[in-house]
Amino acid sequence: MQKMALSILLLNLFIAFLGIGLVIPVLPTIMNELHLSGSVVGNLVAAFALAQLIISPLTGRWVDQFGRKIMIVIGLILFSFSEFLFGLAQSVEILFISRVIGGISAAFIMPAVTAFIADITTIEMRPKALGYMSAAISTGFIIGPGIGGFLAEFGPRIPFFAAGFLAMFAGILSQITLKEPERTYEETEEKQVSGWRRVFAPIYFIPLMIIFISSFSLTSFESLFALYVDHKFAFTPKDIAIAITGGAIVGAIAQLVLFDRLAKWIGEIGVVRYSLIISVILLILMTVVTNYVNVLLVTFIVFIGFDLIRPAVTSYLSKVAGNEQGFVGGMNSMFTSIGNVIGPIIGGLLFDVKLDYPFYFAALVLAFGLLMTIRWKKPVESSIKLKENEIP
Repeated sequence: MQKMALSILLLNLFIAFLGIGLVIPVLPTIMNELHLSGSVVGNLVAAFALAQLIISPLTGRWVDQFGRKIMIVIGLILFSFSEFLFGLAQSVEILFISRVIGGISAAFIMPAVTAFIADITTIEMRPKALGYMSAAISTGFIIGPGIGGFLAEFGPRIPFFAAGFLAMFAGILSQITLKEPERTYEETEEKQVSGWRRVFAPIYFIPLMIIFISSFSLTSFESLFALYVDHKFAFTPKDIAIAITGGAIVGAIAQLVLFDRLAKWIGEIGVVRYSLIISVILLILMTVVTNYVNVLLVTFIVFIGFDLIRPAVTSYLSKVAGNEQGFVGGMNSMFTSIGNVIGPIIGGLLFDVKLDYPFYFAALVLAFGLLMTIRWKKPVESSIKLKENEIP
């Protein structure tokens, strides 16, 4: 029963973030249809994450007040509605409304799923389960553009209708199969307030900043990649889907085959450092390649760097967090959302100035993250368990 509940929860997250990614390969078509600028497209992508970031504090309290299951079901219904609305939209205003509703739906789903997982797992099992949660999010977000590109061959609005039906199916499945879990803990308001100060603890601050930097750079790259190759190389939605899906597959293989071995060999911090170096080099290479094959090769490999950073940081945080797994998971999600908001906005503004500028800036941000890792040291055993009274 526990495995079934966890599987359904992970499926819900995968579908939600799959829907976010579906929009990316068809953005050039919608951009041309509605005569949108690069900055508007960047804002459109960011609107989802911004709505999620703003509404999350409220929905976090509602999860405790009204229950986990009902919040998940409502979130999936809202998400389904937002996707249908996007598919029918004929104006930029409706597109923004759709993305905002989608962000609100994610704010319903994310804290509810996180709390549900915490309720049905033991402290020993929780880091592994939260790792699965991170994998479901990353996989959905990266594979989404690939599936969206293939579906777009049947029509530019088809990906959104497909996402809408998938979300509706997940909502119905959750309503039928999930049972409200027993509460295993109850955080007080005082505990939550002190948690904000713990963000600045040395063992948390640098890895959380790396999460922000990688999310910022990934969304800046991925949200504008379709526009970039459309304007510079005249890629079709199918070409875009091949590039991003290929990158997702290579990245997934790297996670499965390389990550555990690399983490044991050079440690999580070492994996992050080398992944940042790879990502910086390949983002710069993206601006100088001149043919279809080279674009595909660079795109395939750049995802290796991005896909190794998140599990490395998540693994590190799970080791140093001790009994603060929920706090770390929440902060991970928050810093990811902030990066998802800012990345597309800045990238869209830079895209309107010059096509290559978003990639240059993303590479610069990643380079700054690389400099931060120089001061990132593995904590000694005695400092792994952070006490509340150690934070000013």
